[in-house]
Amino acid sequence: MKKHIPNILTLLNLFCGSIAVIFAVNNQFVYAAFFVFLGIFFDFFDGFAARKLKVSSELGLQLDSLADMVTSGLVPGIVMYKLLEMSLPAWGDLETTSLMPTEMSQLEFNAIFPFFGFLITLGSAYRLAKFNIDDEQQSFFKGLPTPANTILILGLPLILEFQNSAFVQSIILNTWFLVGMTLLSCYILNANIKLFALKFKDFSFKGNVIRYIFLIVSVVFVVVLKFIAIPVIILFYIMLSVIDNSTSK
Repeated sequence: MKKHIPNILTLLNLFCGSIAVIFAVNNQFVYAAFFVFLGIFFDFFDGFAARKLKVSSELGLQLDSLADMVTSGLVPGIVMYKLLEMSLPAWGDLETTSLMPTEMSQLEFNAIFPFFGFLITLGSAYRLAKFNIDDEQQSFFKGLPTPANTILILGLPLILEFQNSAFVQSIILNTWFLVGMTLLSCYILNANIKLFALKFKDFSFKGNVIRYIFLIVSVVFVVVLKFIAIPVIILFYIMLSVIDNSTSK
């Protein structure tokens, strides 16, 4: 029975991701974020359970990536699609029959351009496929893990929901800012940057200095910045990893 426990946790991740898809499609980003975070929670503990119970398997590895593809691949793509859609001029109140050819072209552009956000889904799929065939990524990651990238993307609508202001909205709902975030997301997912993993073999401070620093500083960021802390923490994670790589060399 114990060999099935990690796979059950992985399937719960997939279940949460599937629910998050529905909420994201309906612009209910807070609920989508809740189920994504719950899915990431299950995603963390399925590997932990597999190691503790000593029941790691190739099936579990593949199943984990398939679940992540939904929770941490499809959902952020939908969220970015929706944000891009929100950032473009609203044409729904215009009469189609009165549109000039140039205006109709703009209308068509507004309908097609948001699909650009699904580049995040493609980048996530590529990153997960690379991870499955890479034997080196046991104690570290190459590129930003898909759950962290998903938290980064979902942080944008959460900031709009809970810390919205005219200035914040002007930045986050700027079309070119979102395009830049999409391209940045695809890059950091697959960049050849060594990032430390939050996997504790033991809880000693000496062997986990960088992890404890990251967790403590992250808590401070959350207390001070609230939801704006989300992108700041991801950036801090990358910078701390780069610094750690430099000092190790």
